[in-house]
Amino acid sequence: MDISSPLVGTVVSVPVSPGQPVAAGSPVVVIESMKMEHPVTAPSDGTIDAIAVAVGDVVGAGDLLAHLSPGPIDPDPPQAEAEHTSHRDLEEVLDRHARLEDDRRPTAVERRRSRRRRTARTNLHDLVDPGSFVEYGALAIAAQESRHSTEDLIERTSSDGVITGFGTINAELFGDTAAATAVVIYDDTILAGTQGFRGHAKTDRLLRRALDERIPLVLYAEGGGGRPGDVDLPVIAGLEVPTFRLMAQLSGRAPTVAVVAGYCFAGNAVFAACADVIIATEDSNLGAGGPAMIEGGGLGSFAPTDIGPIDEQVAAGVVDIRVADEAEATGVAKQYLSYFQGTRTAWDCADQDELRTIVPQNRTRIYDIRRVIRTLADSGSVLELRPQWGPGMVTALARIEGRSVGIVANVGSHMGGAIDAVGATKAARFLTLCDAYDVPVVVLADTPGFMVGPESEREGLLRHAGRLMITGANMGVPVATVVIRKGYGLGAQAMAAGAFKTGAFTIAWPTGEFGMMNLEGAVRHGYRRELEAIADPTDREERYAALVANEYTKGTALNMATHFEIDAVIDPAETRHWITAMLRTAPEPRWRHSDHRNRSV
Repeated sequence: MDISSPLVGTVVSVPVSPGQPVAAGSPVVVIESMKMEHPVTAPSDGTIDAIAVAVGDVVGAGDLLAHLSPGPIDPDPPQAEAEHTSHRDLEEVLDRHARLEDDRRPTAVERRRSRRRRTARTNLHDLVDPGSFVEYGALAIAAQESRHSTEDLIERTSSDGVITGFGTINAELFGDTAAATAVVIYDDTILAGTQGFRGHAKTDRLLRRALDERIPLVLYAEGGGGRPGDVDLPVIAGLEVPTFRLMAQLSGRAPTVAVVAGYCFAGNAVFAACADVIIATEDSNLGAGGPAMIEGGGLGSFAPTDIGPIDEQVAAGVVDIRVADEAEATGVAKQYLSYFQGTRTAWDCADQDELRTIVPQNRTRIYDIRRVIRTLADSGSVLELRPQWGPGMVTALARIEGRSVGIVANVGSHMGGAIDAVGATKAARFLTLCDAYDVPVVVLADTPGFMVGPESEREGLLRHAGRLMITGANMGVPVATVVIRKGYGLGAQAMAAGAFKTGAFTIAWPTGEFGMMNLEGAVRHGYRRELEAIADPTDREERYAALVANEYTKGTALNMATHFEIDAVIDPAETRHWITAMLRTAPEPRWRHSDHRNRSV
C-alpha cells in the first residue's frame, strides 16, 4: 500500500524505518509546509516495506513517501519515538494568571487588610455572579520596561493596576442578558491605583464596548490619578486619551455607578465624577487634585485626609450614597443596578391603611415623608440618593409591585417644603436619571412653592427653578403626581412636570390644599385696597381672616377635584392602586436600544 504526500512541502522527519511494524494513525513522515508541520500517518496496521524519501527532500502532492504492507501486528510492537507536545507555554500562562490572585501577593494583601480595606479582587468576587467574569488585559504590565525588568514589572505592576472585564450582576433575579455589566476596579496595592498608559488602554477598550452595546458599568475608583512614571511611550501630556470622554458619553446610554473607598484623587476622581451615582465609604477622600497637585500649584501642603473628606463631599452633593465600608458599598451598587435590570416577581408591602393616619389633621403639624415613601413602596425596596444634600427634597429609587419607580418628594419639615436652589437642582438631576433609563416617576408634592427672598436670589434660585421646570416638561417617561398637603404656585407646577394636567395623573389626598400662591399673601395683595379702606384694626383683621378662610375653602382638594383642576381626590390607601394602573400602561424600558434618545445624566 503506497503512502503518498497530501501536499507540497519539505520532509523534516521520518520517524520509522523499513521492516518496522506500525499501528494505524502512527506518523510515517512529517512534512513542513508554510511553516506548519503535517504528520502523514499509516492508514492501517502493517509493516513498513520501504521509505521513498529522506529528511530535506521537497515533495509534491501525490509523491510516494513510503510503502506499507497491511496486516496484523504485535500488540506491543516497537514504535517510533513518540512526539510529545510541550505544555510549558500553558503552564506559563496559568502561572501568570495565578500570580494575580491574592494568595500569591501576601505582603500587599496584608498591608491592605491592615488598613481595614478589601482587596480589588475581593471586591470583584463579591460584586459579580460566581463564574461569570471574563477579564480583559489581565496580563498587562506598566509601561516602564526601560526602567525595570519585565519580571519585576510582572511582580509589582500586574494588570497595570486596574481590573477590567465583563460579568453578570443579579443574574439569578433578571437573567444573564439584563445582568451583563462592565467592571473597572483600580487596585490600590499596585502603584497606588494610579492610571497608567496600558490601564487607560484597557478602560478605553471596555468603555467602547459598553457604549456600543449599552452595557452598565461599575467602577471602583480608588487611586491617585495619572502616573508620570510610565516612560516607555513617547507621550508629552497624554491629553488625547479618550477615557474620560468615553465615560462621559456612557452617561445616559447605560447606568453607571462609582464606588469610592480610601483616597481618590485627580484622574480617578474625575472618572468617578462622570458616573451617574457615587457611593463612598466613611474613610474615603475624594478630590479633583491630590496633595502633590495642590502643593505643585503653590497652594500649600496638605495630608490626603485633609482633601474632600466624606462629611464635606456629602454636604456638597458630590457623594450620592454614604456607606460604612466596601462590603456595604458593593451591596448597594448591586441594589442600584437592579432598578434598571427588570421587574421583581416577588414582593410585599406594608398595610396601605397606614397612609390614612401619617399626615396629621392639623394642617400646620409636620409629618415624616420618608415614612410615607417606605409605606407606599415595596418592603425594603427604597434606595435614597443624596439624603443629606438638598434636605428639602427626597429623591429615591424604589419598587411598586416589583416595577422600578423614581420617587421625588418635598420635605414639609424643612422650610415648609419650599423649593430652594439646591432642592430644585437635586430634583432636576434625579428626573434626568429616571428619564434616561425609562424609570416612571412618582411625585409626592407638599410645597408652598419656590423659596422667595433676597437670600434665595443670591443662590441663583431662578435658574435652578427654571432647570426643574425644563426637565419636568421634557420628560419622556410617565410622571404621576400625588399632592399630599400643599400644592401652591409655580413650585407645585414644577413638581408636577410643569402643569397638573400633563403627567399620567395628578391626584390629591383629602389633606391637599391648593392656590396660585400662598393664600395669606394672595389676600394681602389681591384685597389690599379693600383692607386699607377698613379704618378699625380689629375689623380689618377680622375681614382679612375671613378672606383667608374663604381662600382655604376654595382651595381644598375636594373643591379642586369638583372643578376638575386635578384628576381625583382619593383615599390615601388607594395610592398604590393608582400608581400600578399607571405602570401597567407605561412602555417597557428602551434604554438598551440603539434608537433610544440619549440624555446625559
